[in-house]
Amino acid sequence: MVNRENFSFSDLENWLNEQRVTEIECLVPDLTGVARGKILPRLKFTEDRGMRLPQAVVAMGVTGEFPEEGPYYDVISPTDMDMHLRPDPTTARIVPWAIDPTAQVIHDCYDKDGQLVPFAPRSVLRRVCDLYAAKGWNPVVAPELEFYLVARNTDPDMPLKPPIGRSGRAETSRQAYSIDAVNEFDPLFEDVYAYCETMGLNVDTLIHEVGAGQMEINFFHAHPLGLADEVFMFKRTVREAALRHDMYATFMAKPIAGEPGSAMHVHQSVVDKDGRNIFSNPDGTASKEFYWFIGGLQKYIPAAMALFAPYVNSYRRLVRSNAAPINIQWGTDNRTVGIRSPLASPQARRIENRVIGADANPYVALAATLACGYIGIEQQIEPTPECKGDAYLGDFQLPRSLGEALELLRHEKDLQQVLGASFVTVYSEVKEIEYAEFMKVISPWEREHLLLHV
Repeated sequence: MVNRENFSFSDLENWLNEQRVTEIECLVPDLTGVARGKILPRLKFTEDRGMRLPQAVVAMGVTGEFPEEGPYYDVISPTDMDMHLRPDPTTARIVPWAIDPTAQVIHDCYDKDGQLVPFAPRSVLRRVCDLYAAKGWNPVVAPELEFYLVARNTDPDMPLKPPIGRSGRAETSRQAYSIDAVNEFDPLFEDVYAYCETMGLNVDTLIHEVGAGQMEINFFHAHPLGLADEVFMFKRTVREAALRHDMYATFMAKPIAGEPGSAMHVHQSVVDKDGRNIFSNPDGTASKEFYWFIGGLQKYIPAAMALFAPYVNSYRRLVRSNAAPINIQWGTDNRTVGIRSPLASPQARRIENRVIGADANPYVALAATLACGYIGIEQQIEPTPECKGDAYLGDFQLPRSLGEALELLRHEKDLQQVLGASFVTVYSEVKEIEYAEFMKVISPWEREHLLLHV
């Protein structure tokens, strides 16, 4: 496996030669997490080492729409100015499903003055990581990403269904942690693991989650930027592999009614320049920073929910069902809370944010959860007493809709300062047009219950 930690442009050129690459997929993640960009011939990529795209390419909604007016254009020029995209050599990977030798390289977005475009998702995560670095700290994260395998569905009006496995039958019951249920899709997962190995993605454990056709993949802990890149690439990978086996892979937060939603649980810790986990004291007890980080999450998660739960569908997952958190309680080895501290050695002490949905942009979600913890340490925010019982018996402490979440985000100045006011403005405006588009659609529930009864 290639060590990309200090990969330079000359290293990249040598690697492209070794792999006999003829085309480059030049990628930039947009606010949704969609891979935008261009496909360039190898020679063109080598000559230019970058490309240009309009600024709004990374700042559109999931429907492909842009705001027509308002604060959005106080940040993004209405003249549709270009961004200058520069490749990050450390992100270079082979595209294992391509017919011709093809590489994919993630790019950073810069303006004409050579400054990072502040509303690009990768820029936001870089900004937060730089705040930690200025303190002599290195944040460490490990995402656990849930997703569903579903049968092909080309009609949006039809509900999704579990796919057919090797047995010729679809799952009709919940098979949490079942090895045989995972084996139903062995040919697919053999491709997924082969693709991940070719790409050098550091995936760890694969398990069957609670829902019918619901899976979870765990990533080894690492620096947030590199892991966000890997989650971004993994989503592309598993969707491509599923298509080749006549099914879909979806990261919707709540794709199937009556089944649990899908989350992206994020384990996070912070180490100092000597590699010491600052969440633990020398005697092994939990440090003040550990509690302050939790306090920051508790205070700011409600305002960050539009970043953790970015779509109208996201809030269908957050229900009192023992499958997703409904509040910001914290506890040790307690899966009913939104903020969990797993049992671990002092050096491995960490905090798990269980609120984030699988549909969240990994760059934005990691930036936001680390921002909450950072502010908690900076402001020395004390957490509430630990929840030792069933947190589902408590009150809802999270916004119940995207509209409510956006309102909280707009008014939270501390988060805006850490994430960047321009990013929060662009993100909020884009989400507003998505919400407006959703409100134009009349659902089957409305026709069933309101048509003849009101």
